[in-house]
This record gives sequence, structure tokens and C-alpha cells, in this order.
Amino acid sequence: MAEAGPPERHEPYVYELAWILPSIAIPTTMLVAVVIAAFGMGIHLPGIAGTVDPTQLRKTPPFDNPGLTQIAPNRYQLTIVASAWQFQPNEVRVPVGAQVDIVATSRDVIHGFEIPGTNANLMLIPGRIARTTVTFHRPGTYQFMCHEYCGVGHHLMWGRIIVEGTP
Repeated sequence: MAEAGPPERHEPYVYELAWILPSIAIPTTMLVAVVIAAFGMGIHLPGIAGTVDPTQLRKTPPFDNPGLTQIAPNRYQLTIVASAWQFQPNEVRVPVGAQVDIVATSRDVIHGFEIPGTNANLMLIPGRIARTTVTFHRPGTYQFMCHEYCGVGHHLMWGRIIVEGTP
């Protein structure tokens, strides 16, 4: 009886390389893109701007008086408090071209804050202060809404920023 030799080898690493190379190249490309965006282009997520006791919001400035305050020529601070399916305030008016610094927090549970079509997209966490800045270049009505499910009345959490004037 003849002794069997070693098994025949077929193109040993072609299939392995076809999977391994893209598995390394794709995540590496994504990592490089994130690093370039974060450091080279200055793109970053809004972070926590501070802390506040959510049980003391009615006594803690600026959350004791939510609303729009002019802080410089054509620059405003919009202080927002989210709680139990509402934003305070839920409607504000600003002039066209105004730069609005949004300072927000939550009184009760995690809420979201988003103005579609702008860079305003915040997570409102009880005890944390979130900040972002938006400049409104065109007149119109900009709706803002809670984009984080917060309970049975979540669909009621919205408001509007009315931008008035001519560009």
C-alpha cells in the first residue's frame, strides 16, 4: 500500500489576505478621519460645561430665570430648563444674524435638545450643564425638540425660536 503524502496546497493565503487587509485598512482609515476631524478641523462634540444641583435650579443662576438675555451687541444667551415634557421657555424671538449661546440642563430625567438644520444637538442630563452656540443667518421659525425619549409626554416636548428681521 502506498503511503499518502502531504495534502496538496492551493494558493495558501489568497482568501485570508482578501479578508485581513480590508479588516485592517477600513478601521485604520476611519480612525485617521476621526483624528483629522477632531484635531485638524476642530470638530468636536459639545461636552459638559459644568454641574448644577437639579433640585436647586429655581435658586441657581442662570436657571432661576430661563429665557433670552442680551449679553453683547447681536449676541444673546438662551437659558433653557427641560422638565416633565416641556422646555422653559418654549418660544423666544431673536433678530436675524444673532449669535445665540444656548445654556441648558434638565430638572428630572435625561432629555435631548436639537434644532434641526443647525449644529445645536445637546444631551440634557440632570446635574450637568450643556452649552452650544448657534448663529441664525436667515429669518424664520426654527423648531427645537427633545430627541431623547423621556416618557409618555415626550411628543409634547418642543418649542420654537422665531428669527425676525431681514438678512
